[in-house]
Amino acid sequence: MNIGVFTRYDRNGASSRVRFLQFRPELEARGFLFHHEPLFTDDYIQALQLGQVKRGSALSALVRRMRALHAAQQFDLLWVEKDTLPWLPAALELALIPKDIPLVLDYDDAVFHQYDMHANGVVRWLFGTKHQSLMRRSSLVVAGNQYIADYATRAGACNVVLLPTVVDLDRYSPTSRNHDTIKYATPTVGWIGQKSTASFLQPLAQIIQKLSNENLMQFRAIGINAQELGLAMASEAWSEKGEVASIQSLDVGIMPLQDGPFERGKCGYKLIQYMACGLPVVASPVGVNETIVEHGVNGFLATTLEEWEHALRTLATDPALRRRMGEAGRAKVEREFCLQIAAPRLAGWLNEAANGKRG
Repeated sequence: MNIGVFTRYDRNGASSRVRFLQFRPELEARGFLFHHEPLFTDDYIQALQLGQVKRGSALSALVRRMRALHAAQQFDLLWVEKDTLPWLPAALELALIPKDIPLVLDYDDAVFHQYDMHANGVVRWLFGTKHQSLMRRSSLVVAGNQYIADYATRAGACNVVLLPTVVDLDRYSPTSRNHDTIKYATPTVGWIGQKSTASFLQPLAQIIQKLSNENLMQFRAIGINAQELGLAMASEAWSEKGEVASIQSLDVGIMPLQDGPFERGKCGYKLIQYMACGLPVVASPVGVNETIVEHGVNGFLATTLEEWEHALRTLATDPALRRRMGEAGRAKVEREFCLQIAAPRLAGWLNEAANGKRG
């Protein structure tokens, strides 16, 4: 089966890499011919992180995407990340997508709220129902969590399936560090992410500073310059090749979030990465985080600053608890959040969509 895979980004875009590209070997082994059409290149992502995006680069990307859609008749199925033409009207997008080819939409974020909850009324008027229109046109919506699945169902999508974001167990694994030798060392708390979500760390700034000053914990941010944000965290550059080793070098992983509609649509990828490496976690009880984190079993859910500080202090002073929670987290990833389980399910759903069947 020839599938046109229309992602937002290339490999340096986390959503495109983990929701689409990591499935490529498994799908090709099952007979899929994988034709990848990223909207934005890795160079664009790097420039975006550095605030150096060239004028007109987004427009050029959209023009390339329109040409790719014009040639999409060759495919048996279109597998699309969110939408093919962001910030352009649904009518134009639907006109360019071949009408006789099944369309599969994949969402790991509540991007529809960028339109329907935009501060500008004109944007809401122009694009507020865009994703609803696309979902109704689709043969299948693959939702990363229940919040997105419920939205798609209300929008009128004829077929919705739930597929959490997953990791490859062959790539992510706990470290073989000797816990007896590290129990006297200062544990390291880490966060991994991009500049666009780094603001969620800001409310914890005082706690991070306080625990650092007490030498109770040390903190590290992977993927951002934490000093620019005024955070007492060491900064580490991100790379796809090195991200697993970076997480493995931590003792605790954190995922703070504010409680808003967009955040409720997130898929908790950070938590799954931490847990796959055998780390206990601390997270805000927002959206799917409440499902991933079993409070007191594989980590802690914390809402207030007092709860965050208590959770971190507890983990800092109890290496045996860190180890038990880390083992529980790894076991949960093996049961529910791994490529080895998700790939066969996804392959089946794509085949069914191509053949006009419900997932």
